Amino acid sequence: MMTMNTLVCQEPKKLLWTQREVPVPGDDEALIKIKTVGICGTDIHAWGGNQPFFNYPRVLGHEICGEVVGIGKNIRTLHQGQQVAVIPYVACQHCPACLSGKTNCCEAISVIGVHQDGGFSEYLSVPVSNLLPADGIDPEAAALIEPFAISAHAVRRAAIQPGEHLLVVGAGPIGLGAAAIAHADGAQVVVADTSPARREHVQRSLGVAALDPSAADFTDRLRAQYDGALAQKVIDATGNPQAMNNTVNLIRHGGTIVFVGLHKGDLQFSDPEFHKKETTMMGSRNATGEDFAKVGRLMAEGKLTAEMM
Repeated sequence: MMTMNTLVCQEPKKLLWTQREVPVPGDDEALIKIKTVGICGTDIHAWGGNQPFFNYPRVLGHEICGEVVGIGKNIRTLHQGQQVAVIPYVACQHCPACLSGKTNCCEAISVIGVHQDGGFSEYLSVPVSNLLPADGIDPEAAALIEPFAISAHAVRRAAIQPGEHLLVVGAGPIGLGAAAIAHADGAQVVVADTSPARREHVQRSLGVAALDPSAADFTDRLRAQYDGALAQKVIDATGNPQAMNNTVNLIRHGGTIVFVGLHKGDLQFSDPEFHKKETTMMGSRNATGEDFAKVGRLMAEGKLTAEMM
């Protein structure tokens, strides 16, 4: 019997190293040896005891890169030694959302590292449909394909076109990813964040404009970036209710707002402003295989790097 080291979150603020059996992959699964795992806000919230819909004990870690070391008998698309990134969203494939192609919104979604044990271990068995080939990508970057995919999904929800004017509010990891991906897609991107350090990072690593939304002349500076107009599309990655409520004031007539940041409460914005602009407002949740594939391609082309996030 082979065993492996596993880091278990036994209860809030209690992590325990333990030995577990190395899992045996099912017929439609692959066993991967973990190379790198990212630490996400979800992991920190779970450790702190304030992650909703979470049960203990749990092996955390859903931003995962690994190497295929075992394959189930039905697997024909992967081979031993191949590097892969994990798509942690395990969908039921039967609910209305799944049947319409929106597996990211599955009614019974189970997230590896959240609802089932994740990557803070030496080995993990994963359904082959939840693995993305990632050969040639730096393992540290490949572990970040998952958060970049969340950003990519928000960009896809906004239907960003080359040359369009996009404002990204919030320069945390997801906002940075959205800005980087939209920039790679040819959009004219501006990022808004109150942190001078984050704004400097945006300008240095992404090569796009960064503005302070708390400045008295913020709107004037934003218009100056867009030939006197407001943004065509706004992606809010803050989860801050004040920032989210204010997006209707930053969008031009006929524009689109996408909320990828989550606020655990109600939002309240100006309905007259919303209506007169005929604003499209939508949420963005998780990511699909299409988003993961796009991020993998952009990383392979050198258009996305770990340093950007």
